Amino acid sequence: MPANLPPQYFETERKLKTAKTPQEKIALLEELLSLVPKHKGTEKLQALLKTKIAKLRSAAQKRPAIAKHGPAFRIEKAGAGQIVLVGPPNAGKSSLVKALTNASPEIGQYPFTTHFPSPGMMSYENIQIQLIDTPPITSDYLEFWQAELIKGGDGILFLLDLGNSDPLDDFQAITAKLKEKNIEISSTDRERAGLSSIFIKKSLLVANKIDLPAASKKFSLLQQTLPSDFDLLPLSALRGDNLELLRKKIFIFLDVLRVYSKVPGKKVDYDQPFVFKRGSTLMDMAQAVHKDFAKKLKYARIWGKNKYQGQKVNREYLLEDEDVIELHL
Repeated sequence: MPANLPPQYFETERKLKTAKTPQEKIALLEELLSLVPKHKGTEKLQALLKTKIAKLRSAAQKRPAIAKHGPAFRIEKAGAGQIVLVGPPNAGKSSLVKALTNASPEIGQYPFTTHFPSPGMMSYENIQIQLIDTPPITSDYLEFWQAELIKGGDGILFLLDLGNSDPLDDFQAITAKLKEKNIEISSTDRERAGLSSIFIKKSLLVANKIDLPAASKKFSLLQQTLPSDFDLLPLSALRGDNLELLRKKIFIFLDVLRVYSKVPGKKVDYDQPFVFKRGSTLMDMAQAVHKDFAKKLKYARIWGKNKYQGQKVNREYLLEDEDVIELHL
């Protein structure tokens, strides 16, 4: 019985010949296995591919424990928050960063194009938010430094690939790999009582390549099977679907607010807001302007939404988004 292999199989086979790392080879072999039609005529080919995958995994596990973990990358936080992108190979993380920021990460139609973290600044109205592109995560691949970068970020943008045959399997493989590094994803900010070693990372789930054929059906299935507390957003980094909505969701996700400082008798500069976590007070604002304001502040006047314009407030006043504050010593 002929194998009747699809054209995508031979294209992936060519990529395998140029793969350098075991992780790249394993990912490509697994892709080949998923492309092989499942019938009696392909049983030997399936067995051969499975054997190659098993040998590569075995060799990786036998590496000395003293082997280096790789570069200890640390990206300084910038802007209103730092969001780390995670996802499987070829999900389109680099394309998304390029579409949302002024960065120019390397983009390729093959797995593991990204080898190092690549930051870019995304504009949202009058603030900037830092997005960090990172290498893909698989059941066999997660760099030590990559896990540390995720732990230190303000949140995760989890990108799933609607072009894959089983995006749910990618989600489960990546979350399992993150758990090995004591990282759990959550739709909200929370802590795990009694488990200080567990990093609970607030995560925003998006599904890329909604423009592909059959992507809508896969998206609907993902919505039904992913944890119900996650609000999955469909998008296309290539075509631009829902990118502006994603910008807004990232801003809301960070749970920050913008505050403008007003000098008495002068106009407000709306281009340079102070950015604070929601729940911050007038004293946080005073401290950010200058330490002397925090020490000598008598009162402040506030202009903002749904409040009496220019009203006096005390030091415990909770800041709201787009408040204009005039500090008085």
